[in-house]
Amino acid sequence: MITSKTLTITQLNFYVKSLLEGDRNISSVCVKGEISNLTYHGSGHIYMTLKDEKSAVRAVMFAGDRRNLKFRLEEGMKIFAAGRVTLYGATGSYQVILSDIQPDGVGALNLAYEQLKQKLEAEGLFDSRHKKPLPELPSRIGVITSPTGAAVQDICNILKRRYPIGTIIFCPVLVQGSGAAAELTEAVRRFNRLGCADVIIIGRGGGSIEDLWAFNDENLARAVYDSEIPVVSAVGHETDFTICDFVADVRASTPSAGAELVSPYEAHALRDHISFLRGRLYTAVKARLDSERNRCQLLADSQVFADPYALTASKRSELQQLTHNLHEYYTDTLTDKSIALVSLSERLHALSPLNVLARGYAIAEKQHQILKSVQDVELSEEIIVHLSDGKLHCTVTGKEE
Repeated sequence: MITSKTLTITQLNFYVKSLLEGDRNISSVCVKGEISNLTYHGSGHIYMTLKDEKSAVRAVMFAGDRRNLKFRLEEGMKIFAAGRVTLYGATGSYQVILSDIQPDGVGALNLAYEQLKQKLEAEGLFDSRHKKPLPELPSRIGVITSPTGAAVQDICNILKRRYPIGTIIFCPVLVQGSGAAAELTEAVRRFNRLGCADVIIIGRGGGSIEDLWAFNDENLARAVYDSEIPVVSAVGHETDFTICDFVADVRASTPSAGAELVSPYEAHALRDHISFLRGRLYTAVKARLDSERNRCQLLADSQVFADPYALTASKRSELQQLTHNLHEYYTDTLTDKSIALVSLSERLHALSPLNVLARGYAIAEKQHQILKSVQDVELSEEIIVHLSDGKLHCTVTGKEE
């Protein structure tokens, strides 16, 4: 029955919303369910539906709470979620606003670690082909770790004992807690920008997965992968593995082991090696000097140094003989060619038409063509008759075959 107390839809939804939010039993709830219809919105919010075998409810995690989420939600994932129940006034449907999400059956950090590991491995960031070799004798060793931890003391003590000629370039950073990952990432990039190290050790002592979490940061992993300087990851203990370990060029089980890896010799071994190299260098230089000294002595004892005029006299005599031989060859060749030229001239003169004309013969031509037959000329045509001492311009008045 319609009465004067009729409500608008907005008023009705607002009233129901106030009832839901005022109920202490559902103002803070924890639910268990499976994710479906998952949507990562551009605004930063995450929308989804939580369901079990019989029912479903809409849920949302706003961008502010999403920042605390350590892993990425996936379709079909089973989770535990904490939040509060409210009503979305625009559609009149109730939903759960989530403030915290934990995976069902595995810790959030472990799940986030596995997800990032699979992602980076698929991209090839762990491929051994991209690993750079450590320098054999680095002169500058970059160290990225906490200034207050035991790791920096262990690294410095080992380097000073094993490799005193190396210079330690220390970059102090946070290694756990808020902002640690960003500081570690910037330290790696700063070393590359400045080019102030031949190799980098990055690490810290052991701890829980929460303590080591900064070394599982994706930005840090990409900075280590992009580093032009070889990177040694020395995080935690033998059994601790971080994403940084997989991306680095070399993984050390501990910070102390990292210092040993970048120092190829202990101090006494390095001295012995330098002494050995010095001995080899001395032997090689002495052998070369002896060889060159002997060569110089042989040159000094040679005839050209003992009597240089004898060499020039010998060469002068040889030059004179060559000059005489050349002159004789030139004269003989010129004589032979002259005789051949005279013979050819005589043969050519014997075949010359002028020689034939001198014996009383004549040559007739018409328009620069030699006449070979009476058929080549007509009556009254002009022809030229060549004689031995000139030519006649004639007109044909008759012809006989």
